[in-house]
Amino acid sequence: MAPRVVTKLWRRCSNGGVSEEERAEGSPVGRRIVLGMLGLGAAGVAVGASLQERVNHALAPVGQLGNVLPAAGGFRYYTVTGSVKHYSGADWRMTVDGLVDKPRTFGMADLARLPQTALDKDFQCVTGWRVPDVRWAGVALPDLLQVVGVAPQAKAVRFTSFDGVYTESLTLDQARRRDVLVATRMEGGPVTHDHGGPVRLYVAPMYGYKSLKWLGGIELTDRVRSGYWERRGYDVDAWVGRSNGRDDAPT
Repeated sequence: MAPRVVTKLWRRCSNGGVSEEERAEGSPVGRRIVLGMLGLGAAGVAVGASLQERVNHALAPVGQLGNVLPAAGGFRYYTVTGSVKHYSGADWRMTVDGLVDKPRTFGMADLARLPQTALDKDFQCVTGWRVPDVRWAGVALPDLLQVVGVAPQAKAVRFTSFDGVYTESLTLDQARRRDVLVATRMEGGPVTHDHGGPVRLYVAPMYGYKSLKWLGGIELTDRVRSGYWERRGYDVDAWVGRSNGRDDAPT
């Protein structure tokens, strides 16, 4: 199977519960970006790099996007920074702290010793394109939370990327779903750097922008802390089929 390049995804939407203070931290994504991304979602795979290059050129002055590469195998690759450090499996570490009983730093070997979960689930873009039946594997987030112990006052989980910029959050109930993974494998192999590896978040029932790449930290918090794109106007809850008013939920 040919290598595929993964994406970090977004759209313009209503406030979605984001405070005015949080919205002020970054300017909202404009109509020009949304139209460009909708065009890619509908036609990017069919027409290849030429369309992607035209959209890249249109988006470049906005300053919201980092690297945008041509579509490959249905996946796309975006960053919100100019570059992201590469970590090997041996070098990677993730700290889990905040409102937990036993803060801890995990390496790849530590994750491998925990119960492993595999899922065959779609990766769904909020702009409408989908990669079906992707094989994901790793540690179900509720199993990881059980190891560190969740304090009674915890209500949400915040995720940080080692790109130094990208963040995401889930409510504690969402984070305890069995189809939310700290993913270490994808399509039968390790999660590559371009796919967000060596470890990434995968949130099966939500659009792709919730599946944070280059996972570097997990923090238990007393409330949902809106993530990078939510502070720019995206839905805090990104349920597939309910968040953009256009898609049916994946079967």
